[in-house]
This record gives sequence, C-alpha cells and structure tokens, in this order.
Amino acid sequence: MSPVGEVTFDAVPTNVMAYSPQYADMLVALGHWDSLNSLGFADDYGTSLNYFLGTFGAEVDTDGVKQLFTDGSFDKEVLYELDSDLHLQDPCWLSTFDGWGMEDTEEISEQVGPFFANRYSRQHAKPPEGCRDGYRYYTLWEISEKVSQVFQERERFEALKAEYENVYGHIRTNLPPKSERPTVGLVSFYDGKFYPYRINGPGFGKAHTRPMGARDVFADSDRTYAENYDAAYSFEGMLEADPDVILHIFAVTPWYDWETIPETLRNDPLGQELTAIQNDRLYASGTSFQGPLTNLLQLEMTAKQLYPEQFGEWPGFEEGESYPDFSEDEQLFDHGRVTDIIDGNL
Repeated sequence: MSPVGEVTFDAVPTNVMAYSPQYADMLVALGHWDSLNSLGFADDYGTSLNYFLGTFGAEVDTDGVKQLFTDGSFDKEVLYELDSDLHLQDPCWLSTFDGWGMEDTEEISEQVGPFFANRYSRQHAKPPEGCRDGYRYYTLWEISEKVSQVFQERERFEALKAEYENVYGHIRTNLPPKSERPTVGLVSFYDGKFYPYRINGPGFGKAHTRPMGARDVFADSDRTYAENYDAAYSFEGMLEADPDVILHIFAVTPWYDWETIPETLRNDPLGQELTAIQNDRLYASGTSFQGPLTNLLQLEMTAKQLYPEQFGEWPGFEEGESYPDFSEDEQLFDHGRVTDIIDGNL
C-alpha cells in the first residue's frame, strides 16, 4: 500500500500501534481489537467509536491503551517502548509532526516494526514533499481490504463489504430525483463562525455524505476545509447560503459540546432565520475518521437525516447516548448480520 509499498510479516501482528480511529475500527471489524496497544487520543477516540460500535455489541475499552499525542506531538521513544509488530500510521504524515522527520520513521520501521497506513486518502490532500512522487489515494474499503490481508481476515472483510454494497445500492436506488433533493451545508461551528466542508468532495472522509447525491451549497466556495483551512462564514454569510439542511461534522464525537450549538443558533437574530433552524433540520453529523463499521452506520444515519421520506426519520442525537436502536424494519442494513461478522460467525 502506498506510501510504504509491499510489507511482509512472519506472523499475524499481535501488538499494534494505531494512531487514528479508523484503524481501530478496522481492528474491531476484523476481530483483532485485542492487538491494539495505543491510539492518538485514546479516550476521545474510544468514546467516538463506542457511539457506533455499541450497535453491534462491540464497545471498546481504552483502559490500558496508551495515548500517543501529548504536548503537541509524541516522542519516538514511545514507539520503542510499545515495541509494536505493526504501526498503523502513514509515515509521511508522521514525518510532519513536531520533532519528526522521514529519517525517524525509517529508523522505527527498521528497528521496531513497519508502518502500514494511508492518511492523505481522507481528503486527497497533498502529502509532504518527499512523499508526493507516486503517492496513491485509496477508498475506505480498499484500505480496509489491505489491512484485512495483513491480519489474514479476507473472508471477514468480504462479508462486511457485501453489507456495504447492499446498503450503498439501497440508498442510491431510492434517492429522489435531483431536483427534489435538499440543499445541504456541512459545517463545523465554533467561535461564532461556520467552517464549511464539501459534502461531495473526494476521499474517505466523505464516504458517508458523497453517496447521498445532495446539492452542496458550498460546492463552488473557496472557503471550504479543502480549499482554505482557516476560512469561515459569518452568520450573514451562512444566511446567504441558507441550506435546507445543516449537518454539523464531528458533532457525535467528544470534540464538540453539541447541546450548546442548536441553542446558540436559535438564539442568534440571524441564526434563527436560517431555513434549517426554522425547520428543525440541523443535525449532529458523523466523523471523517471512519472505518468500515462506522461507515455503515454513518451511511444509514445520513440517509435518514437527508431523506426521511425515503429512509425513515432520524431521532436525533443526545450527548452520552449511543447510536439509535432501530427496529429491523427501520434498519437500512442488517445490523445483526454485521454483529455476527464481527464475532466471526460468517
């Protein structure tokens, strides 16, 4: 897998470092959570994962999982201490951390264990210089497949991918005509400003919004995350865009105080004029750090948020609660089947 090329193992890894939560999701999906020794932000990532994984009875316990990121970076000595068989982190990305360079990642790969991940496929961003030549982008399911090969869990992966293809096909087949689809604004809101994202942009970070085929109010904006990380819209600018639906990215994670956001918008003189606020169509949306299990549920969640007439109502999000317990008739894919796959009952 780009950027590391071919990696070989004498045995299935049993002591694994994973920086980002999508790789922890993959380990759960493949039945190898117990191999995980660390995460970038152990508690926050664990909380975010458990919102979704509880649906499958697969909650994770991050007690004993080391947090890698502290004081703006993490020390190379931590990776020596963990002595991992495998590092599920893109070495090109790691080389951009404070105190790190490509020579450090090469040292760890040679002295401890190989790296195997691809970070810049998330939004098809440019990797750092020195990594750009030949760097390849993959879909979420292509990355998951490659990780499944490392853990010799190809059959389990294929079973999960079949569920993905079923729900993807079901959603795409039942979308309303383009002219009847809502306009949507995907944003994060903080410090009184709206930071926009493109819902149909490339990369696995939009693997739950892109299939919805909705009309993006920021499609031609030069202020989106991909175009200009620090750019934002004021209340006036957001009201000018005025989408039918507002999705707040990462709202189901611990990184936002969701309970205050709808209240803030409803109490603002301009915010309360937004169509989405007036029609109660501001939704807590998911995370771009999605592995296969999170992706399945985020597809279901987003379909219900955008197209309730076609896929059923979304009941909302309350901090501290788990993903909704939909009945079999309300599910867009077979949750029980995915639980069986995680448990190894193929």
